[in-house]
Amino acid sequence: MTTPVIIGLAGGTGSGKSTITNAIRQQVKSKITIMPQDSYYKNFSHLPKAERDKINFDHPDTFDNELFMKHIKKLLHNKAVKMPIYNFKTHSRTDQTITKLPTKLIIVEGILIFENPKLRDLMDIKVFVDTDADIRILRRIERDMEERGRNLKSIIKQYRTTVRPMHNDFVEPSKKFANIIIPEGGKNEIGIDMIVTKINQIVK
Repeated sequence: MTTPVIIGLAGGTGSGKSTITNAIRQQVKSKITIMPQDSYYKNFSHLPKAERDKINFDHPDTFDNELFMKHIKKLLHNKAVKMPIYNFKTHSRTDQTITKLPTKLIIVEGILIFENPKLRDLMDIKVFVDTDADIRILRRIERDMEERGRNLKSIIKQYRTTVRPMHNDFVEPSKKFANIIIPEGGKNEIGIDMIVTKINQIVK
């Protein structure tokens, strides 16, 4: 098996990364392995729940990038990995894992994947999804209420205290490392078509 191609897909919370990932999955003529950075938060289960609730999960230090890179490198060497499963309601890593198999195309997805230079260097193509802040916060509210069991007040507080400041400090500046910038996320059909065409050219 040839060395897999790694696509890095970054962008702020609610920018449309998952929408673009799904579009690539449907249109690219190859099997795809998705590696979300969200699954690689550090394990804070040893801390009381009250302490876990105070953690700034939008800061680069909260990610276990060493394990993340170890798993990506194993996939590059055509070896399967057991990706951790994170519980966003309890802010802790579970005992369960998901087996990820090596494929010709690996999509590494997350808000801060371009912030880490060692992680960034593993990527063949780096794509940044650039979406307006008002759209992103509305999408985050909807996701956190429906999927993560949070109330509106707590979501707004978290956005003001950590999400927005960390976006300005780390996510937005990492845009300069992208090879391709897609405005308006999943609604940008031309941008998605351009990425799909490029991927199909290099993944035979």
